[in-house]
Amino acid sequence: MIERILPSAVVAVEAYDDPPEAVLLPDEEPVIARAVDKRRREFTTVRYCARQALAKLGRPPAAIIPGERGAPQWPDGVVGSMTHCAGYRAAVLAEATEITTVGIDAEPHVELPDGVLDAVSLPDERVHLAELAAAHPEVHWDKLLFAAKESVYKSWFPLARKWLGFSDARLRLAPDHTFTAELLVPGPTVNGVELTGFTGRWTTDNGLVVAAIALV
Repeated sequence: MIERILPSAVVAVEAYDDPPEAVLLPDEEPVIARAVDKRRREFTTVRYCARQALAKLGRPPAAIIPGERGAPQWPDGVVGSMTHCAGYRAAVLAEATEITTVGIDAEPHVELPDGVLDAVSLPDERVHLAELAAAHPEVHWDKLLFAAKESVYKSWFPLARKWLGFSDARLRLAPDHTFTAELLVPGPTVNGVELTGFTGRWTTDNGLVVAAIALV
């Protein structure tokens, strides 16, 4: 599913359950040793997906250890992103010579819980969502906004190495399965130019909403 909204330079591996062959490498075990079973299964399977993606790039297996703010530490020369939610895990990777950064997020395609939208959106974004919902009620635009903002953060952090809040980027979602993110704070310099925003794509399928950004 997720490969449909990513460029061909990005490899993707998904799982809709937790296969028995999904196991952790020794360096990963201490990270999750005290976690509850649900968290352990998510952590394990998404790293199983990541190692399959590494193999697609022709690279050997590697431990994927959470680093600063929980961001995965990828092998040198690789960029990537992971996501997991109920019934879904995915990892996407690319060679850093082809893709500058990538960020993905998947969520159940249902409405956000009461009160969450106000916490994660700007006032003009809420107006925008209401207009979209009136024209296209089959999409839970509030959950899509949340997923898209998560993909923005996951794309931003490897470049900026600092926090980006929900109110630090203004998003515009489009019915044609694209979205834009305008940064409202100074961005990092990428290839000699200040980063001012991102463009991404989204899709819904199998009861999920998925958002993805790949910056070339």
